Amino acid sequence: MWEAEEIEDKETLEALLEASRSAQGRAALSDALADTLHLLPASTHRLLLLRLRLLRNLLAGDDLNQGTFVLLSGPAAVVSSALSSPSDSSDVARAGLQALGNAALAGEHHRAAVWDALFPGSLLELARVREKGVLDPLCMVIDTCCSGEGGRGRLEELCHEELGLPILVEIVTTAWQVGHDEEWLEWLLFKICVEEQKFETLFVALCSRNDAEHSDGDECKTEFNAKHAYLLGKLSKCLANRPKEVSVSISFALDIFNAQKHAAEIVDFTCRVNSPLPTGHPAIDVLGYSLVLLKDICAWESPPSDTQAPVDSLMQTGLVKHLLTYLRELEPPSMIRKSMARGQGDHQPALGTAKVCPYIGYRRDVVAVIANCLHRSKKVQDEVRHLDGIILLLQQCVVDEENPYLREWGLFAVKNLLEGNEENQKEVSGLKMQEAVITPEIADIGLRVEIDKETGHPKLVNN
Repeated sequence: MWEAEEIEDKETLEALLEASRSAQGRAALSDALADTLHLLPASTHRLLLLRLRLLRNLLAGDDLNQGTFVLLSGPAAVVSSALSSPSDSSDVARAGLQALGNAALAGEHHRAAVWDALFPGSLLELARVREKGVLDPLCMVIDTCCSGEGGRGRLEELCHEELGLPILVEIVTTAWQVGHDEEWLEWLLFKICVEEQKFETLFVALCSRNDAEHSDGDECKTEFNAKHAYLLGKLSKCLANRPKEVSVSISFALDIFNAQKHAAEIVDFTCRVNSPLPTGHPAIDVLGYSLVLLKDICAWESPPSDTQAPVDSLMQTGLVKHLLTYLRELEPPSMIRKSMARGQGDHQPALGTAKVCPYIGYRRDVVAVIANCLHRSKKVQDEVRHLDGIILLLQQCVVDEENPYLREWGLFAVKNLLEGNEENQKEVSGLKMQEAVITPEIADIGLRVEIDKETGHPKLVNN
């Protein structure tokens, strides 16, 4: 029940809140900011929430209010009054973080004050609140404080093994548990893992013996849990949606490739999971999301000639060779299997030892990475030929119900494989192929290869 005095305060605060919704109202209420800060410590929960929301509004884009807030030690007051026990009241914690976030947007001096009030203890406590409503403004505040002048130093503090890394682990844990899916989190994780090149550090820190799918003694790098898959999924979404606004380092690309290779060693390729990503199986999801990340990394244009592109480093570490090996070990696409069965009857070879796609889209994702690696790269084109991968790629130009868009990616790979490469064109035009190797699907697209119905030879055509 509201006390009489509380009711009066409540009505006053609600009126102030309504007035503070406009820029003109916020400017007129600048004198109310100091009184509001002064009353925070003695406020009941209900009045505290209203006063924090009033602070949030007063600090939204008003230079005078933002300056006064820092001058009066507002960040410390909000933290001590509203964020000392955030798990007790998530709505109070959310309003307090929103107020701090609005203040931090004003400039470096304000960001430094907010960060000093929060890091590290309060940030850790807030990260442990398993609520979407708290996590989103928390990520906004952290990302804002780690941006602009002075942001790099705070970002380094956030990546500190003892002080900052536990905060990041709790943020990922909370996001995974509550199913958080907001941009502030994605960009914060991308900034940490890609721009600061701390992916491997955070990835290893996410290991937990309680939810690890695979354990090999004390070697954490061979364990995968749902938090690993969640992290890779967020990074993949960020990279796919905003490729022009971010840059990828060589070390990040190699870390993703290493994660993919580790996952390929763990996944059971004899078990078919009839689900796209995410499947709910951590090792499979790590395998899939790492392939999707590699696909996007390899799609980027090469940097200026004086620097090396991530895709070049991936080639040097055997990416294409690994991918072709994965394709060879897989059973043929469903259309190829059906064609082989029709043509060979009871004499078809046994496929019992062949691997199956661990998730819907696995073969497509492998082919997509190869296709992007081949784009305008004679070195990769030649490598595929030397590894006897031409026929293997031609076999991927089919419709496969287990791999949506496999045909399109297969044809793109073949187009890139043959474009401007006379050696590859010559080898393809000299092949005598059967339907199980090249199907009419390739001819249908009319891009590069079609089957001569009289001779059975493939022939090159212009776009």
